[in-house]
Amino acid sequence: MESNPLNSISPIDGRYRNQTEEMSAYFSEAALMRYRLIVEVEYFISLCQLPLPQLKNAPSEGFEKLRDVYRNFTDADAENIKAREKITNHDVKALEYFLKDKLVEFGYGDFKEFVHFGLTSQDINNTAFPLAIKDAVSKVYLPKMREVLQKLTLFSEEWSKVPMLSRTHGQPASPTRLGKEFLVFIERIANQLSQLSVIPFSAKFGGATGNFNAHHVAYPEIDWVAFANKFCFEKLSLQRQQYTTQIEHYDQLCALFDVIKRINNILIDLNRDIWTYISMDYFKQQIKAGEIGSSAMPHKVNPIDFENSEGNLGIANSLFEHLSAKLPISRLQRDLTDSTVLRNVGVPFSHTLIALKSFLKGANKLILNKSALEKDLEANWTVVAEAIQTILRRENFENPYEQLKELTRTNSVVDQKVMHQFINSLAVSDSIKKELLAISPSNYTGI
Repeated sequence: MESNPLNSISPIDGRYRNQTEEMSAYFSEAALMRYRLIVEVEYFISLCQLPLPQLKNAPSEGFEKLRDVYRNFTDADAENIKAREKITNHDVKALEYFLKDKLVEFGYGDFKEFVHFGLTSQDINNTAFPLAIKDAVSKVYLPKMREVLQKLTLFSEEWSKVPMLSRTHGQPASPTRLGKEFLVFIERIANQLSQLSVIPFSAKFGGATGNFNAHHVAYPEIDWVAFANKFCFEKLSLQRQQYTTQIEHYDQLCALFDVIKRINNILIDLNRDIWTYISMDYFKQQIKAGEIGSSAMPHKVNPIDFENSEGNLGIANSLFEHLSAKLPISRLQRDLTDSTVLRNVGVPFSHTLIALKSFLKGANKLILNKSALEKDLEANWTVVAEAIQTILRRENFENPYEQLKELTRTNSVVDQKVMHQFINSLAVSDSIKKELLAISPSNYTGI
């Protein structure tokens, strides 16, 4: 069967391919090959620059051409490596042979055995994966999150003075302002992004079991720890873990996943609130010509974008949670389970991206139905009871809470007329009555 989006098992590469295609540059198999090549090439160049005695004659003028191997990496190159893997049955070794052939082609044939010198596969994988994740976070995830925050900020400013009935436990409560409710989510997200910004992207680079055994036995006079620290930081912008087994211990990476998961939970909360406001008619949705809401009910305009966002965030979180729980655990100096699950890291990032785009699509359709908010406020005059009893407490009026409770906790209608009759019946001064009569559900919104 010909490969196309309609034949894909995962909706990431099928139905949502046009929304997730940009993630392919970081999380596809070809992308992993490219990031591995970045590490291998830069490592070889760094060995030449030390220099190792056997590499002192390696021509430095050809280094940029070597870098072009990963800069100009093509699908044909990826297919070449994949064909080699069918023989080696080892993906990193196949890539090593590919790079050695390139060195021969570029006049570095005498030095080719220093490709992957002293390394194990995880020295490459545990630098390539964090490098790819770092790029995906900085170039795709964070820009899209900033778009979300910008949209929420626009809502908070545009609707800063729009009064709205609050609901606690689903029941009418002290009124709020619509714009302020968006500020709640802005602050929550911003707090988590602040935590995300200080989590380092870390790497493992230290040989088969983390001790530079092969490096040290070959060149005991070289400070390989200092070399590796400098290489990871200066060439890859990664923080090298100092004491490892064969693999990076993934704690920092899991911290990153946990922060993104918390942000996703906040967005799930936001999606559900907006969904509810739509169901209450607080928001209308822009209608697109030809679009169908329900196959049976012609009148419906469903809040599908917020539902889609919520669903994809849930899938993303389930995978982030598994990655965070699994990756820090490995038997003795290493088993293969980290590699098995880490290959799927692009999946939760892609579902998160789909969710962010769906949220923005839905948010751009929202139309404030101010009359519905006003109608809801006017129908719930009981919510000013808190305000009235608080002022009466201030004036040392006896049992104000109990009196307001008796008035409002009935099944009868308490409207403006009833509330004003109650206020006028109170044994307080005219100035206090005037103060109380000025309170309404629309202006009792705090600061």
